[in-house]
Amino acid sequence: MENQGFISFLGDNLQQFLSYTAFASFTFGHMVMILVGLAFLYLAITKDWEPMLLVPIGFGIIIGNIPFLEGLSIGVYEEGSVMNILYQGVRLGFYPPLIFLGIGAMTDFSALISNPKLMLIGAAAQFGIFGAYGLALLFGFPANEAGAIGIIGGADGPTAIFLSGRLAPDLLGAIAVSAYSYMALVPVIQPPIMRLFTTKKERVIRMKPPRVVSQREKIFFPILGFLLTAFLVPSGIPLLGMLFFGNLLKECGVTRRLAETARGPLIDIITILIGITVGASTQADKFLQWNSIKIFILGAISFMIATAAGVLFVKFFNLFLKQGNKINPLIGNAGVSAVPDSARVSNNLGLEYDRTNYLLMHAMGPNVAGVIGSAVAAGILLGFLS
Repeated sequence: MENQGFISFLGDNLQQFLSYTAFASFTFGHMVMILVGLAFLYLAITKDWEPMLLVPIGFGIIIGNIPFLEGLSIGVYEEGSVMNILYQGVRLGFYPPLIFLGIGAMTDFSALISNPKLMLIGAAAQFGIFGAYGLALLFGFPANEAGAIGIIGGADGPTAIFLSGRLAPDLLGAIAVSAYSYMALVPVIQPPIMRLFTTKKERVIRMKPPRVVSQREKIFFPILGFLLTAFLVPSGIPLLGMLFFGNLLKECGVTRRLAETARGPLIDIITILIGITVGASTQADKFLQWNSIKIFILGAISFMIATAAGVLFVKFFNLFLKQGNKINPLIGNAGVSAVPDSARVSNNLGLEYDRTNYLLMHAMGPNVAGVIGSAVAAGILLGFLS
């Protein structure tokens, strides 16, 4: 009898132990999401596709899809857990402004200052955001969710997180993962669209070298740029303020240590936290829904519209420019704010058709304008949808 009791006791303990393991509640959905996380890691490590983003997100997806019993206070959606506390930076939106601070501290606006009309290309590329907004409405999304989905077209992960956290928090994981995925796929998605809408003659247009920009201009630009954009779109102040403040730290010459911290350790730490927590938020029961698939479809369409709009705008703008002042339409894709990847795509594609025609410095103008443009577009959407 004693042996039977002991065996029963061991059996109960073993059963209780197994109920606490992930195997007890592991589902097909969890397996699918873990495979997605592994795919992200594969693309980042073997293909070098945005590893600084995809490695944290991919591993975060794996973390978020290890099932556990509720009440253990370890999940990203369980109030008071460590992961939940870290996730508040995403949900409440204080990680994105810190990312923008770092972006500002590492951005050189010289190309844009020397040729201000390149700002128009960055503005034209934001058409993808509003085009996708309209499509999302047609797909049946309410206006606030449609606005959050549309921002994917700006190819700006922090802005997508900032806006969706306010307009559509339930879709935040799908929108953030979609935005960062398409940022990583810039070298794959953009070149076919650029070739489709340009001729061989247009692809070899040579642009005048940008003029030298004085240090005084570089200092005045973030101050005047912030005043202009903030007065036009006050709801974008958290992003625009930190972007231009970071750039002022870089250019003023007396806060070098602060600028180095912002563009180095600070942005690295926040990037890790965003990647891990956004990835962990893609739990199978919340992520594997039809809406997530629609968001990925709309995100791709939004990104393609933005790329095409930038290229086509340059072609249209060239109709009004004299010979010798024309813009190479291959830099039109750089209007999306995937800095500096979209500018590199412009340069690499240009070199395919003329090995001596370097477009990188010219493409950086609309590229950094796209960063400003996506923040302004987010502010506009937040202003009339919140």
